[in-house]
Amino acid sequence: MSDQPQVIRREDYTAPAFLIEKVELVFELDRDVTNVKSRLFVHANPVRGTGGGDMVHLDGEDMKLVSIAVDDRKLGVDEYSVDKSGLSFTAPGDTFVVDIETQISPVANTRLEGLYVSQSAFCTQCEAEGFRRITYFPDRPDVMATYKVTIRADKANCPVLLSNGNLIDSGDLDGNRHFAVWEDPFPKPSYLFALVAGDLACVEDSFKTMSGRDVALRIFVEHGNEDRCDYAMDSLKRSMKWDEEVYGLEYDLDLFNIVAVSDFNMGAMENKSLNVFNAKYILAKPDTATDTDYELIESIVAHEYFHNWSGNRVTCRDWFQLSLKEGLTVFRDQEFSADQRSRPVQRIKDVAQLRARQFPEDGGPLAHPVRPDSYMEINNFYTATVYEKGAELIRMMHTLLGADGYRKGIDLYFDRHDGQAVTCDDFAKAMEDANDVDLSQLKIWYSQAGTPSLSWHGEHDADTKQFHLTVAQKTEPTPGQPDKVALHMPIAIGLLGRDGKELVSRTVQLTETEQEFVFDNIDQVPVVSFNRGFSAPVNVATEQPHEELVFLMGHDSDAFNRWEAGQKYATALMLSAITEFEKNGGDADAALGDVSEFVAAMRATLINDDLDKAFRADALVLPGEEFLSEQRKPANPDAIHQVRNALRKRIGSDLRAEFGNAYHQNASNAAFTPDAESAGQRALRATALSYLVASGEGEFADLAAEQYRTADNMTDRMAALSVLNHLDHPGRAEALADFEARFGKDTVVMDKWFGLQAMSSRDDTLSRVKDLMSHPLFTMRNPNKVRSLIGAFAMANPRHFHAADGSGYAFYTDRLIELDDINPQVAARLCAPLGKWAKYDEARADLMKASLDRILAKPDISRDLYEIASKSRAS
Repeated sequence: MSDQPQVIRREDYTAPAFLIEKVELVFELDRDVTNVKSRLFVHANPVRGTGGGDMVHLDGEDMKLVSIAVDDRKLGVDEYSVDKSGLSFTAPGDTFVVDIETQISPVANTRLEGLYVSQSAFCTQCEAEGFRRITYFPDRPDVMATYKVTIRADKANCPVLLSNGNLIDSGDLDGNRHFAVWEDPFPKPSYLFALVAGDLACVEDSFKTMSGRDVALRIFVEHGNEDRCDYAMDSLKRSMKWDEEVYGLEYDLDLFNIVAVSDFNMGAMENKSLNVFNAKYILAKPDTATDTDYELIESIVAHEYFHNWSGNRVTCRDWFQLSLKEGLTVFRDQEFSADQRSRPVQRIKDVAQLRARQFPEDGGPLAHPVRPDSYMEINNFYTATVYEKGAELIRMMHTLLGADGYRKGIDLYFDRHDGQAVTCDDFAKAMEDANDVDLSQLKIWYSQAGTPSLSWHGEHDADTKQFHLTVAQKTEPTPGQPDKVALHMPIAIGLLGRDGKELVSRTVQLTETEQEFVFDNIDQVPVVSFNRGFSAPVNVATEQPHEELVFLMGHDSDAFNRWEAGQKYATALMLSAITEFEKNGGDADAALGDVSEFVAAMRATLINDDLDKAFRADALVLPGEEFLSEQRKPANPDAIHQVRNALRKRIGSDLRAEFGNAYHQNASNAAFTPDAESAGQRALRATALSYLVASGEGEFADLAAEQYRTADNMTDRMAALSVLNHLDHPGRAEALADFEARFGKDTVVMDKWFGLQAMSSRDDTLSRVKDLMSHPLFTMRNPNKVRSLIGAFAMANPRHFHAADGSGYAFYTDRLIELDDINPQVAARLCAPLGKWAKYDEARADLMKASLDRILAKPDISRDLYEIASKSRAS
């Protein structure tokens, strides 16, 4: 890149010079050349004091300007200027109308931003800055306008024509074309504009709101997928009902459309009344979708629907405030899922994802606050920090204010800011005003990057019957933030007696660098259950004795901390064994030593029928290799892989009878249903199978092969194939071939097939991944395919990605360079694994840095990839 991209800073925000009251768009759709006519009703922004004679700048990229007219007068070429950032001209007065005609090529748009073609359908993706690839416009979230959209297209190829709002007119045109006119009465920013046109099937239903209005619900999919929409539709209806009951929020139009497309950069998009989804998060039936797929569909459908209020009716003033809508909406969808399923299990899943994605981000070169201070490319800040850590900040507000106080604050927020583009400070102010509290210290979470580390120690005074708990917090320096301050956080504490009974359950507020809390009427030395329910998103540095962890695994009334105790015990065992492995020359089993106490605790969890089966399934899974890599420096991928496998083998062998019982007792001949109880039963059976196979006894590999052959649903089929995937067993090749034969024409299902092979621990994995790039279904132009094969190899196969000879890095770097010319947004999002070089030994670190140097040397590197690679290299 010849010029370093401009850095956009939050402190430089200024209100727009001109506002748009109304937008009228006319699309003449054609795959190769689409004509777009836009009419903008413009007025000066009184906040800025601008008007006639001032410069008007409209953002625009990668399109041909055909003409521009102002107040019905066509401008000459000397009356406007066009550069790579957009179109500029002089305002004729305080109010005026601009007519612009542009030409774009949807079929050539491999970035999948703006208007593009997915399979045979036209589709848009405008968040964050895709609208500027359709027409010239002040493409920023604080410019909100009403939209009237006319779509004209070939009737045979595009019988379905959709946009935001309500359909107000439609009809036939000459030349076998037709048109539709849509009008959205609610002002919205340009990033929420949507258009879809194609030959799509429709599944319809309806929902009656709490005020008695009937809302038509429609899901559009490719023909042949109609029978895979039922669960998504049911999830939508349950989401609408839940939002009414929990938040008092009712849907505001008479129509809600969802469209599922095959080519999409993200999971889904909340465009007003026209949600566009990655097809994998809509399509499901028992023989094509796993329980995890059903859970994700439920969660993501809810997330996008909830955005109707937390994101659409009230949106963010600028992109630095992205967590205003995303953090809040993630919290809302997490709570929805918790109410629909098991609350403890949902919390475990949420925290596991936070630790896998956000904690490494906070501890690496890409660390940034929930509300970032700067960016080069906003697409790079759709991150776990903005989403998941942002949700944890909302959760802490909920804890500190209580359910009623939180609801009062939310009600005030929506009442005060409906129809506005606002900031994170505005949200916090509504919470403060509704509850008459000061949240200024809590708000530091918005601006301070890094994961706090907490340590604690307790002392019991037998004479006063008091327990003194001292808690200290520390946040390490992060890029651009060397100095940290104390944060405000709620810490849920439980004190357990030696008989397992709960002595105290209380939430304290930590506000100082070190703080003491006193608990009265404690007549014995208690066992401490710290940060229950993960009440604050922190690391806990204090290591409790193994006997206390075993005690908590068996007695803690807080299900999350019961799971957490097992994770801590397993992590400590494996980290100790990894160190011993490095000393003893590579004998993983010998390095483990005596693990009988841990195995006994695992057995107690497995056979405890008082515990939810889904919880037991999660509690029996050991911390993963990537997580273990984050816990030590330098990380040793080979040692981690071998030690973890050795512990799994020991557990599987020692508990063979118990796992065998669990496997057979949880078999079912009932028809598949995706409810939480049935899913938990299947999950526990799958966990049992994985440990039986891990024991190394051949009969269990045969059992997995037999389960694959006889499975009547995708969950059981994938459970069997997942364990076969790592083995040298004839059942593996047979199952993979059968899977391809069964589902080879289903692009969504085949992503599972690609991903499994990319994650295999077998020695031939990299060679196989390279071969799969030539598979007829694989294409670098489809983000799902890239993520399932290339992304899975780097992010879910540390042993092969971090191969000591650098072959994994070399392959991955080649793919990122190739992908940058096709889809820079996806290339940038996949670059992060190379930025972890500081956590590895010198040889691997040098190889990873060399890979980043090679990326940065790419001619015409995109702004997206440059930002991630340059920050990663500079760490």
